[in-house]
Amino acid sequence: MLTFISCAKTMTEIRENSSREMTEPRYGDHALHLGREIARMSGEELGRILRVNPRIAAENRRRYLDLVPGTTPRTEALSAYTGVVFQHIAPENFTEEDWAYAREHLRITSFLYGLLRPTDGIAPYRMEGNARLECNDGRTLFEYWREVLTGDFIAEIKARGGILINLASAEMKGLFDWKRVEREVRVITPEFKIWKGDRLSTIVIYAKMCRGEMTRHILKNRIEDPTRLRDFEWEGFAFAPEKSDERHYMFTMR
Repeated sequence: MLTFISCAKTMTEIRENSSREMTEPRYGDHALHLGREIARMSGEELGRILRVNPRIAAENRRRYLDLVPGTTPRTEALSAYTGVVFQHIAPENFTEEDWAYAREHLRITSFLYGLLRPTDGIAPYRMEGNARLECNDGRTLFEYWREVLTGDFIAEIKARGGILINLASAEMKGLFDWKRVEREVRVITPEFKIWKGDRLSTIVIYAKMCRGEMTRHILKNRIEDPTRLRDFEWEGFAFAPEKSDERHYMFTMR
């Protein structure tokens, strides 16, 4: 069973010493190819592509200028991202055995690095999937990565038993030929919703928290059988069998 989560926009600039040996991103050459193109852009151009203010654009232009010659210190991917999902995974509390298990059973999307293992060493960056770069013939990064990642991703899922637990945000499907993924392996997507009267609603912050907590639950408990996820409970969220099927596990809270 392989678990799949999204990258976050926010990343740490603090790098702590680690006794673990970082692994090399599988698609590091692609990241360097993209990084070279971005490093040539002005702050104004980068701000337009990223849709950010001048301060954030300038910060990320500096990051890319440092990334290309490889002068930026790297951080393990699972510790590098600081979004809500990663806060609830809380890798700072992992044992070495947890890290070893995560390396084999967790993958993280990245618009710059493609698909990452938790122990892959990465530099801070910011990128958007809809960015169009000249080195990609004007294609979006979603289109760029779809050709690169799909076959490898399916092969890896099959090597882990043919089951993917999809805890990534919906937009990340665009990085793959998702119809092919669903055709060739079993994809289970947990959803987390709150009852409002007689209707279920998604509260984004709660959904992110639950994705992080479920990822942590899977890794810490070495879960290989997806039916065991039905026992997951957190802060009032619990499995709702009447709202679930073989491809969608619904967790609700009143």
